Amino acid sequence: MKDSPLLGAADYRIHSARGGYEVLLRNKTAMTKKASDDQNPVLFVHGATYGSTDTFDYKIGGYSWMDMLAQQGFDAWCLDILGYGQSDRPQEMSEAPENNPPLSDTEHAVLEIHQAVSFILDQRNCKQVDLIGYSWGTATCGSYAGRYPELVGRLLLLGALWIEEGSSSPVKDLTLQDIGAYRTVTVDAMMKRWATGLDEKSINAIVSEADRHDWCVGTAGCDPEFKTTGFLRAPTGVVKDFTAISQSGEAWYDPGLIRCPVHIVVGELDRETTPSQGQQVFAKLANARSKQLTIIGEGTHSLLLENNRHHLHRLSLNFLNDAI
Repeated sequence: MKDSPLLGAADYRIHSARGGYEVLLRNKTAMTKKASDDQNPVLFVHGATYGSTDTFDYKIGGYSWMDMLAQQGFDAWCLDILGYGQSDRPQEMSEAPENNPPLSDTEHAVLEIHQAVSFILDQRNCKQVDLIGYSWGTATCGSYAGRYPELVGRLLLLGALWIEEGSSSPVKDLTLQDIGAYRTVTVDAMMKRWATGLDEKSINAIVSEADRHDWCVGTAGCDPEFKTTGFLRAPTGVVKDFTAISQSGEAWYDPGLIRCPVHIVVGELDRETTPSQGQQVFAKLANARSKQLTIIGEGTHSLLLENNRHHLHRLSLNFLNDAI
């Protein structure tokens, strides 16, 4: 992105939905290019394991997805939910996980999204934001857009999560009573997860081993105890929700409540939030002003960090620039 405008960046620590803690809300804007009046601020919300600052604002080739939008004149924001990324870790995350119940579930995340949206609307004196949710973030942002339709202008869902009764839990052989406050992930596990379903040649054609390793080590390092333990800790509220939904068959949220334009994007090789899941969400968007579904070839669940991320960048830019 040569000759791009300089970016202004600011990190805000706002109140968590849980008293006594703060979460990180990051903003990036172009210092020499003002957003147009018809462009809403854009808020990114992360998935179940890694924070927004380590995904949407991870620089590859010198810039991140957030940087790209900011350089194109958008007012770009990202949120780390409590227990993730650069946000506070609750006291329970310093204790044995089995000593406490799951932390930061979907309802908690929706409350923190509302904290962030309210802050942005107040800062910018505007009426709506556009949301970009990734993986679990599609459920939290989808829930939010249905609950507060007047506050959301557009909704982009990257890897639209949809779980039905009988779906296998991400943490096998656990009952709801067994799930502790958090889980731990190693760099090796992160690398293996990225390559799920692919042989070495196939995954290396999508993103190099060196780039994967650098990202995994850097992202795990956001945990203040990583250098001591070798683990990244992640809250398990999402695991609790996943397990309950797969057992009950209840919907994670109601896409029919969403009123704004929606664009679902999924990688062709995504084994976690599959193209089939995206199609199920698409079918349930009965009241969206418009809806689109795009499958990007040679992309996994981590498409936003891979060689074909440029297709995702262009798609998001076009969608956010579309006149409503």
